[in-house]
Amino acid sequence: MLSMTAFARANINTEWGSVTWELKSVNHRYLEPYIRLPESARNLDVMVRERLRSKLSRGKVDATLTLQLAESAQSLSLDAELVAKLTEASRQIDPAATISTMEVLRWPGVVVEAKYESEEFDAAIRQCLDQAIMELIDNRKREGKAIAGMIDERINAMRAEVASVAAVMPGLLQKQRDRLTERLAELQDTLDPERIEAEFVMMAHKADVEEEIDRLVAHLDEVARVCAQKGAIGRRLDFLMQELNREANTLSSKSISPQTTQSAVEMKVLIEQMREQIQNIE
Repeated sequence: MLSMTAFARANINTEWGSVTWELKSVNHRYLEPYIRLPESARNLDVMVRERLRSKLSRGKVDATLTLQLAESAQSLSLDAELVAKLTEASRQIDPAATISTMEVLRWPGVVVEAKYESEEFDAAIRQCLDQAIMELIDNRKREGKAIAGMIDERINAMRAEVASVAAVMPGLLQKQRDRLTERLAELQDTLDPERIEAEFVMMAHKADVEEEIDRLVAHLDEVARVCAQKGAIGRRLDFLMQELNREANTLSSKSISPQTTQSAVEMKVLIEQMREQIQNIE
């Protein structure tokens, strides 16, 4: 089980300078990468997206690359052709106007930073990214393990509530039948016995929660099975939470005692707690 919430940072030093990748991920329905690259590394955008998609299935992932070139590799130059075009454009607008040096330098693309042209540096960027991705996955696993423990605790608590309801239901149904029998005892001579028995059957059917209990047990078993699987399981678990909630609502609507009502409420609280955690599962 992998959480979608994690952070990772990796750094590699080369003769050209240092490479640093920072990855931050939060929960999201799909994989949605946001890549921040220096201008000199814009050509790596596709590569970064492909590497992220090959390792991650879901989550909003912010990936930031920071390059710190060594002093020997740092230099600035001017795009003389662009400067000439800017000067000519200014004169066409107003021949008497003058354009300041700082205004020219602020224009995008006028100041050209030194571009690295080293296969070794490119390889270092890829290697550093792979290290950051693996660290992110490891952190996701640790967070996922903690979430799995929380879900397991709530599964066990729900099993206890379901077992409690299953244990008391036969007695509750019998008590309800006995009370109704006593109330109708005085009217027994004027009522049709077959009609009374039919009413008993209908009452028992409306209050019977055996199917709901069976489905709750089956859904809890499925949640435990899915949690033990590898890969992206978040959507499947989210669907199972909806099914569990449906059965808990039905159980509550059929309740014939404060005890079963309280158990149904407790189940819905546990389901909501699991659902909140599952929102962070890949």
